[in-house]
Amino acid sequence: MAMSCNGGLVVTFASPTSKVCMNTSISCSSSHISTPSLNEHSNDSSSNNSTFSYSRASPSERWPRLQLQLAETYPSSQTHFSPTSPQLTHVVKEAELSLESSKSETLEVNDETQEKLGRVSKTRVKKMSKLALKRAKDWRERVKFLTDRILGLEQDQFVADVLDDRKVQMTPTDFCFLVKYVGQENWQRALEVYEWLNLKNWYSPNARMLATILAVLGKANQEILAVEIFTRAEPAVGNTVQVYNAMMGVYARNGRFQKVQELLDLMRKRGCEPDLVSFNTLINARLKAGAMVPDLAIKLLNEVRRSGLRPDIITYNTLISACSRESNLEETMKVFDDMDSHNCQPDLWTYNAMISVYGRCGMAYKAEQLFRDLESKGFFPDAVTYNSLLYAFAREGNVDKVKEICEEMIEMGFGRDEMTYNTIIHMYGKQGQHELGLQLYKDMKLSGRNPDVVTYTVLIDSLGKANKIKEASNLMSEMLDAGVKPTVRTCSALICGYAKAGMAVEAEDTFNCMRKSGIRPDFLAYSVMLDILLRCNEITKAWVMYQEMVRDGFTPDNILYEVMLQALTKENKVEEIKMVVGDMKELCGMNLQTISSFLVKGECYDLAVQMLRLGINNGEALDDENLLSILSSYSSSGRHKEACEVLEFLKEHTEGPSKLITEALVVVLCEACQLDAALKEYSNARESGSFSRSSTMYESLIRCCEENKLLTEASQIFTEMRFCGVEPPECIMKCMIRVYCKMGFPETAHCLINQAEVQGLLLDNSIIYVDVIEAYGKVKLWQKAESVVGNVRQRYMNVDRKIWNALIQAYAASGCYERARAVFNTMMRDGPSPTVDSINGLLEALVVDGRLSEIYVVIEQLQDMGFKISKSSILLMLDAFAEAGNLFEVKKIYSGMKAAGYFPTMHLYRIMIRLFCKGKRVRDVEAMVSEMEEAGFKPDLSIWNSMLKLYSGIEDYKRTAQIYQQIIEARLEPDEDTYNTLIIMYCRDRRPEEGLSLMHEMRKAGLEPKLDTFKSLISAFGKQELLEQAEELFNDLLSKGYKLDRSFFHTMMKIYRNSGNHSKAENLLSMMKKAGVKPTIATMHMLMVSYGSSGQPQQAEKVLANLKETGLNLTTLPYSSLINAYLQNGDYNVGIQKLMEMKMEGLEVDHRIWTCFIRAASLSQYTSEAIVLLNALRNAGFDLPIRLMTEKSELLFSELESCLDKLEPVEDSAAFNFVNSLVDLLWAFEHRATASWVFQLAVKKNIYRHDVFRYILALIG
Repeated sequence: MAMSCNGGLVVTFASPTSKVCMNTSISCSSSHISTPSLNEHSNDSSSNNSTFSYSRASPSERWPRLQLQLAETYPSSQTHFSPTSPQLTHVVKEAELSLESSKSETLEVNDETQEKLGRVSKTRVKKMSKLALKRAKDWRERVKFLTDRILGLEQDQFVADVLDDRKVQMTPTDFCFLVKYVGQENWQRALEVYEWLNLKNWYSPNARMLATILAVLGKANQEILAVEIFTRAEPAVGNTVQVYNAMMGVYARNGRFQKVQELLDLMRKRGCEPDLVSFNTLINARLKAGAMVPDLAIKLLNEVRRSGLRPDIITYNTLISACSRESNLEETMKVFDDMDSHNCQPDLWTYNAMISVYGRCGMAYKAEQLFRDLESKGFFPDAVTYNSLLYAFAREGNVDKVKEICEEMIEMGFGRDEMTYNTIIHMYGKQGQHELGLQLYKDMKLSGRNPDVVTYTVLIDSLGKANKIKEASNLMSEMLDAGVKPTVRTCSALICGYAKAGMAVEAEDTFNCMRKSGIRPDFLAYSVMLDILLRCNEITKAWVMYQEMVRDGFTPDNILYEVMLQALTKENKVEEIKMVVGDMKELCGMNLQTISSFLVKGECYDLAVQMLRLGINNGEALDDENLLSILSSYSSSGRHKEACEVLEFLKEHTEGPSKLITEALVVVLCEACQLDAALKEYSNARESGSFSRSSTMYESLIRCCEENKLLTEASQIFTEMRFCGVEPPECIMKCMIRVYCKMGFPETAHCLINQAEVQGLLLDNSIIYVDVIEAYGKVKLWQKAESVVGNVRQRYMNVDRKIWNALIQAYAASGCYERARAVFNTMMRDGPSPTVDSINGLLEALVVDGRLSEIYVVIEQLQDMGFKISKSSILLMLDAFAEAGNLFEVKKIYSGMKAAGYFPTMHLYRIMIRLFCKGKRVRDVEAMVSEMEEAGFKPDLSIWNSMLKLYSGIEDYKRTAQIYQQIIEARLEPDEDTYNTLIIMYCRDRRPEEGLSLMHEMRKAGLEPKLDTFKSLISAFGKQELLEQAEELFNDLLSKGYKLDRSFFHTMMKIYRNSGNHSKAENLLSMMKKAGVKPTIATMHMLMVSYGSSGQPQQAEKVLANLKETGLNLTTLPYSSLINAYLQNGDYNVGIQKLMEMKMEGLEVDHRIWTCFIRAASLSQYTSEAIVLLNALRNAGFDLPIRLMTEKSELLFSELESCLDKLEPVEDSAAFNFVNSLVDLLWAFEHRATASWVFQLAVKKNIYRHDVFRYILALIG
């Protein structure tokens, strides 16, 4: 029988036995994928004109009143699909044949009745006594003979024909074995034998036969038939442990634990005590009914013991096998330990299950260890053992080990069976080696092994996942041609493949064909199809699919519910959404808060809030995770106001939820990027103690602080989190490691890594270690960076390239080139190979160590090793030489880079122009700017700023203004650097008013000038004798709280001194102390100079006395100020006296004192006064001036030259002031030749800079 439907799949399902030919073909054509046509299977279907159908085996025939219900819940395995109407006649004929078989059964009853009346039957053999039958040793032959005859019946023949014509006598036990053996091949024929027996008056029903037929039906998944037979059994027969156990086995196969439990209770109620088989069956049902919860296995074992029974090896093996299926190693070990403690000896089955669970849990080495210990335990591995071990290594993708086990398996006499091939094919599929998988599939067929449904399912699944849907479809066709019936998993795998390939139509056709072929879709098939329809916006079809899915007992998972709600919301399907919400509540058992969170994710906000409020009003306890999910979804969609309204509602309608609501509010504010508000809320909650110990709030705060670069706050929150006893999860640990690295605390970050490893947190992220290594490098702790790499090598063996590069950078930061080169060589030898970052690290190490001359040598070595020097390496070299100010090397590297074909970048132009500007290479700067513009680059603000500093520094103020105008024309926003440079330029050009105006413009732009800029303005106003403006600017800085340094007060003191406001200069000293700036000797010197210039040397002497009281180590500077004050005031004797006092206090006369006396002598009215001053200087140890006035000797010239050489490196223009005063003295007393010689000597030694022309004019005059 065949059915054709449109699609890309051809499915032909054959009957489990060759004796019952039920050929159901579904042909689906597609233009995309070539598949076998229906004609290829027409011969098989046409050769069988009649198909065997045992009508009494059909639930719809046995119980017509249950027909509708059973058809919906348990589809018959003989469902036929007829594309044409003539086939219906065939179904009618089958029904007629069933009626004829009923008549023949009636005749058999009459025949038996006649025998009892004494009539001799010609067809019956002589009866044997029961004892004789028991002693007969040919019972196997009797049973086998009848079994073969029954299974060999044609489709239109009946069991009664064989049994009525039997030539041998059968015992009840023989009939039990007959039903059992026939049922192993064809459950319908077995049921026919059972029915035939029950129609015989001579047959007495027994418990063993009832248990046998129940077992047969259970294995065939015919639960309804089994229930009916069990229900209608006579109490005397059915009320036995054997029958109850068989019926419990039927339920257990489908994981119907509740039914098994009810049957066990019924046994006890009827006085039938359960045995160990009963409890083993109960355990099996419980394990199939749901996941293995903690300590469930031990609880089940204890329940057996409470019933006075001792668990046997089957009990333990059942539990261990269930744990193995769920990969639950912990529960497995508990059962195994219990088994050992109760002296139950494990068998090979036990060890096979243990090897299997080790393999499923990814512990292949433990599985192999147990495998190797089997012989010492008295067991030899069988094929199952080898396959279990094979699976363990195949799961890890260890191809070499899998091959080794296969070879050993063959050497031990176990050939590769279907399970072996399936395991290896699955391994290749997961690795993406589909060609190897297909080749193994071909080898499997060539070796005589028939690929089973698992083989095909694994191949189709792996090919579908690899987007090789054409190959997967062809493989399905091969499967059908081989007569292998696809399972629901096979079809689901193909549907998933179509879905991944975006072939929604083919996926839908395959799904429809699967259902029409009698295969009930599973959860995966429904889920994939529903997802496809929803994403294709087929809302109507999706809704129908969803209803069918629910009717079949499946409900979508959480993600699918989200997608479904989103799709329904977009289409405004209000009624459908309400029905889905009802299903979520009734079928999935979700509370209203959980439903609300799904509605929020589905963007059904109004309904979500409604559900939440209903839940709270109904007394539902507020759930932390659900609330956070709702609020997070609100925040991500930007509906922060609604989130706050929800929180306000919760505050009003819940009892004591303040902790949860506080946490939720903090999280919402963090998601809304309102960090300040979140920190404030957190601070308030911390003070009141109204937050719980959940890590969610801390995670949000720390993550948000890191994103906003509030590293200190993140560290503080983390510390408080640990103080409160909240264990940080892995994500927070990683975040804080990054935070501490950014803060420059690599030791703390390293400590966190160690703590995480102790806690079992797997920080399998090389970036974490790279961050720590780089942080150690920045603080020049390369030894600690080494230790981190050492720990990584011990733990992971293979070190990531990024970690090696980070270590090289750590060495480079400290200039450890040799160590960096050692790591580089290790990478060259052991791998991974070095990269551009590795090379740059080596070069940077040389740069930091100041070994620029070795860079070219290293570059040549790297080129000889086959490395190509990258553009970034060249830029690094260029940066290094530019920083060193080596213009020659920079230009050479730049030219070489262009010759190598590397085009300059904006960064490179920026470096070159900045360097040329520092060197005041105007022509080079202008040439580079022109070249840059020709290359299509426009100067940015940093380049213009460099040029501003260049032209301002060479006092080309006109060009400076032009550059500023170009900045404006380019529509660039001037920055602080731009304004500060321009203001200082105006100050140097003696235009402080324009500088002040520009500063106001700068402040309007939101920029604040540097303090040096203010200082330049104040100084410029002072030089222009604009005291009021300078004073106003200075006071403005003080009033606005600027922290001024000592140089500001010194500048103002000079201005007051030059303007003659000595009282203000004195007041400035008190202001300076009030501002927290401690006066120095230089400060007091300036005050003393101020008093001196105003003719108040006594005041200057008071300042000196105060200085002496401070206990400071005085220099000649304050004495020179005091002496100069007295000398300028004409008090020569007092000046000489102060000189003597200075000598007595242990201070040697230096250039300052020399200059004071020489200048005073040059300005004296009388020669005698000058001689007195010069003699006082000679008495103090310096006689060169008086000798120049009174002697003429060439030795004086060499002595003077030596004196100038000593003064030249001294600061404060010592040589310049000394020469000026000496030349003035010589000119004053008309020693012209000597003055001229001293002047020429000063010019020769570059002492004169500004005043040289004054002296030249004087010479001419």
